Amino acid sequence: MTTLDARTLNRATLDRQWLLARQDRTALDAIAHLVGIQAQEPLEPYTGLWSRLAAFAPADLAGLLERKEAARALMMRRTLHLLAADDVRGLRPLHEVMLLARVRGTLGPRMPGVDLVELAAAGAALFEQEPCISGDVARALADRWPEVSVRDLADALSSGVPLVQVPPRGVWGDPAASGRARLTTYDAWWGPDPTPDAPAAVELDDVVLRYLRAYGPAASADVRAWSGLTGLPAVIARLRPQLRSYRDERGRELLDVDGLDLPDPDTPAPPRFLPAFDNAVLGYDDRSRLIDASHRGLSVLGTRFVLVDGRVAGSWTTTTDDDGAVTVKVEQLRRFSRTERDDVEAEGCALATFLGDGVAGRVETAPV
Repeated sequence: MTTLDARTLNRATLDRQWLLARQDRTALDAIAHLVGIQAQEPLEPYTGLWSRLAAFAPADLAGLLERKEAARALMMRRTLHLLAADDVRGLRPLHEVMLLARVRGTLGPRMPGVDLVELAAAGAALFEQEPCISGDVARALADRWPEVSVRDLADALSSGVPLVQVPPRGVWGDPAASGRARLTTYDAWWGPDPTPDAPAAVELDDVVLRYLRAYGPAASADVRAWSGLTGLPAVIARLRPQLRSYRDERGRELLDVDGLDLPDPDTPAPPRFLPAFDNAVLGYDDRSRLIDASHRGLSVLGTRFVLVDGRVAGSWTTTTDDDGAVTVKVEQLRRFSRTERDDVEAEGCALATFLGDGVAGRVETAPV
């Protein structure tokens, strides 16, 4: 069995994540290929798409949201993801058990006497009347369970009812883009699902294959960490004829879709700016392919990362002046060479101009 060294695995990941070279594809292509983009912060996916696509404009994603071709919904790991519309509905049945189990485990002790099925049905009826803030729906139902906090009821509703966040939330340039999320049910947003649910086993097989195409080669533990799902050993056993196996330098088995090429490990990796919570870093149990162990804790804090030579080497923030010009501020996590600094600043200037809607921006790099 072939062993993949750290650099080979790094370049393979960048290639699959469309971070080694920007792709001449659409925003919807990217969202579907990545099986969703983590999106707790409503505007962060715009940077993730800009870093992956050769010709991306904010209107491309805003249009998908407004045309209902993509939406933000709770899914993998019970976190908000920006997903293609078909994936919102297709992935929900697989994640339903996990979503409800986490509600019972986290909120159950604080919600005595609450029937989650009854709560979901009552909440869905209100969400379907018009898009609502989850807290408002919880307050409307609070008299049924007076001993339970409105916050806990709202949290349970967000997982127990299949909901999407509706525009203008997440729409670039709209003053309400980062305002409070209003939600409605899948059926109210898209109409009743015209197709019955496929068998869960078949769907899960497909999800594992899609994960490997976008994140592989990867261990089964990585698939589980990304998805939050169980039952993977049986799926992987079924898929073995379609898979190829490697080992990493720790001796773990890495799985990949048979027939997919790995890039030359000496392929140059240009600087890339990642948004908060990008799954290129978070989508693994072992994140060492992109980030050093000493910086791993930053990945769950919403730190925006700078990749240099394919690895997390800095973080970035922004400020905007009165004229709309954006300054990208880069903090080095290790000292850049002169060439690396020049390349990072060139990429950062391009990002600043993108974030400033065409107004030329600038980069400030803080010393180590």
